[in-house]
Amino acid sequence: MRIINTVSALRQAVAMARHQGGVVGLVPTMGALHEGHRSLVERARRECDFVVVSVFLNPTQFNNPDDLRTYPRTAEADAAMLQQCGVDVAFMPTVEEVYPEPDTRVFDLGPVAQVMEGAMRPGHFNGVCQIVSKLFDIVAPDRAYFGEKDYQQIAVIRAMVKQLGFKLEIVPCPCVREDDGLAKSSRNVRLTPVVRRVAPAIYRTLKESLNFAQDHTLEQTHDWVVATINAYPEMQVEYFSICDGNTLQPLAQWDDSHSIVGCITVYCGDVREIDNIRYK
Repeated sequence: MRIINTVSALRQAVAMARHQGGVVGLVPTMGALHEGHRSLVERARRECDFVVVSVFLNPTQFNNPDDLRTYPRTAEADAAMLQQCGVDVAFMPTVEEVYPEPDTRVFDLGPVAQVMEGAMRPGHFNGVCQIVSKLFDIVAPDRAYFGEKDYQQIAVIRAMVKQLGFKLEIVPCPCVREDDGLAKSSRNVRLTPVVRRVAPAIYRTLKESLNFAQDHTLEQTHDWVVATINAYPEMQVEYFSICDGNTLQPLAQWDDSHSIVGCITVYCGDVREIDNIRYK
């Protein structure tokens, strides 16, 4: 595995791989890698001839400076994991390398970027699209791999790909969970022991809501999930949206769509956890 820190060296490495006719895969990450990231990388390794993993804590997608400041930074451990996974290139640039000048681009990605995370974190998805579009431009991958835990992010990136005309396949990969159901997240290390014990109730409640929904309205299901999680003193639901799985717009009734997903964000202490579940 090569660790590359500059855009020019990365372009050169990818060009050599393309000259040999290989399929190029990209896994964008912000570092603090865990088993969820490993699953993305291993799938890319199985499906591609040349695998690039970016490890870059992108400042433009943080609307909360404290969240950026406290985000875990584990560069050495990240490199060791990627080495074990057989990655061809770990791209680990500085902020100055990625943004030699401020990125002033503003993306209009339509309704999928305006709800949920888009409403709660102004500017977040614009920052995501800034860095992901840069990576797509540098690497020009055939396939790019993203975890379904960030369900809305995948929809936003697909909208960006269509808007900018990138020729690649976006590959969504299943969410990886702890043994107790908590979605793997780089932020989990910030959970206090007390909060860590109750946090699995998020996914447990979402799973139980599948049965609850069988004989309750969409609104009743929504309210039951929120009330069940909020009953834990350590947790507070920021939003729970039962929405169309493609447009991400909220629904009023179960028969309003053939694809329905429930997306939730919960404050566990001061750590913000996201999760989702598919109803149909």
